[in-house]
Amino acid sequence: MTTSDTQAEDARLLRLVALHSRDAFEMLYDRYAGQVYGIAQRILEDRSASEEVTQETFLRLWRRAEQFDAARGNVRSWLLTMAHRLAIDALRRRRVRRALGLDRHSEQQAAEASEADLQPGWDIRDEDADVHEEAALNISRQRVRQAIAGLSEPHRRVIELAFFSGLTHREIAERLGEPLGTVHSRARQALLMLRQKLPELGPEPGLNEA
Repeated sequence: MTTSDTQAEDARLLRLVALHSRDAFEMLYDRYAGQVYGIAQRILEDRSASEEVTQETFLRLWRRAEQFDAARGNVRSWLLTMAHRLAIDALRRRRVRRALGLDRHSEQQAAEASEADLQPGWDIRDEDADVHEEAALNISRQRVRQAIAGLSEPHRRVIELAFFSGLTHREIAERLGEPLGTVHSRARQALLMLRQKLPELGPEPGLNEA
C-alpha cells in the first residue's frame, strides 16, 4: 500500500470512528499505538507515563474524530502531534508536582479510567464524568501560575524555564548566561517562596538539579 493509499484509508477509518465504529478505532490503534508510545517514551523516559499518554491520545481520537480536518494534514500526523503535546504537558506537570509536592491522585484516577475506556468491550463514559477532577487540577495549576507570577523576575524566569519549557538547571544557565550555581540558588529560593504562597502543598521534596 502506498503512502497516499494509507492516508486515504486512515481518513476513511477516522470517519467511521466519528460514527462510533470500534472496529475502525481498533485498526487505527493497532496501526499507530507503537509510534505514539515511541514519541511519549522519548520525551518522558518512563514506561508508565508513556502508556498513559498513549491511552489519552487514543481516547481523544475517539472523542474528537469528527474534528479532524484532512485539509490540515493526515491522520498519522494529527495523532503524533497530539501525542507530542500530551507528552510535553505530562513532563511539565511532573516537574511542577515533583518540585511542589502536588498530589497525583486525580491524575492517576483519570489515567486508569482512560485505560479502561480503551479495553475490549468498553462502554465510552460520559464526558462529564471527569469534570470535578479536572476542575480540581485546573484550580491547582491556576494557583501555581498565579504564585509564580508574583515572584521577582530573576526567580520567575528560572522557574518558568524549568517547569514550562522543561529545561534543566544547566540548560537554564546556558540560556540566561548565568553561572550554574546562581541558577541552583534562584530555583531553590523560588520554590521556598512558592511554598510560602501555597502552604498547603506540604514540606519541600528533594529537588532534581540535573
